[in-house]
Amino acid sequence: MDFGDGIALVALGLSGYATWRTIQFNKRQDSLVEIQNNLNKLLLAKETEEVLEDLKADLGASIIKIGNGKYRLRIWNKGNADARNVKVDFPNDNHIVDESELLSKFPYECLEKHGSIELIAFIHSQTPKKQTLLLRWSDGHRNSNEKLVYPTW
Repeated sequence: MDFGDGIALVALGLSGYATWRTIQFNKRQDSLVEIQNNLNKLLLAKETEEVLEDLKADLGASIIKIGNGKYRLRIWNKGNADARNVKVDFPNDNHIVDESELLSKFPYECLEKHGSIELIAFIHSQTPKKQTLLLRWSDGHRNSNEKLVYPTW
């Protein structure tokens, strides 16, 4: 083996090492690309969810005491969008709100975000402590939303 053969052998060894390192680098690069794709999918899903949340109204109800034996049923919107065509039903009978007041205020055309509606509540010792209300509304996300709430006094 002469000097030229030694140089060729060293060059072959370096070439093999460079090929091995390139293969390792490409595997790591593929792994990083896959991670980046997964992160992009998660970010897109999060952004989509945030956009949908901006289109949703979220209604709730509570009974509040405002003075000596005076109560109000407050229906409020804590969502990010306006609630349209708001309706209130009492699946287990209405024990606290006068029907004429319900008919005069509902369906409520537009309950703005962070807005509320108050109804006079007639509460006495025979009134059940927990009431059941079915709230229905439309918003930018869906035309038919329903939520059961259980306000107590």
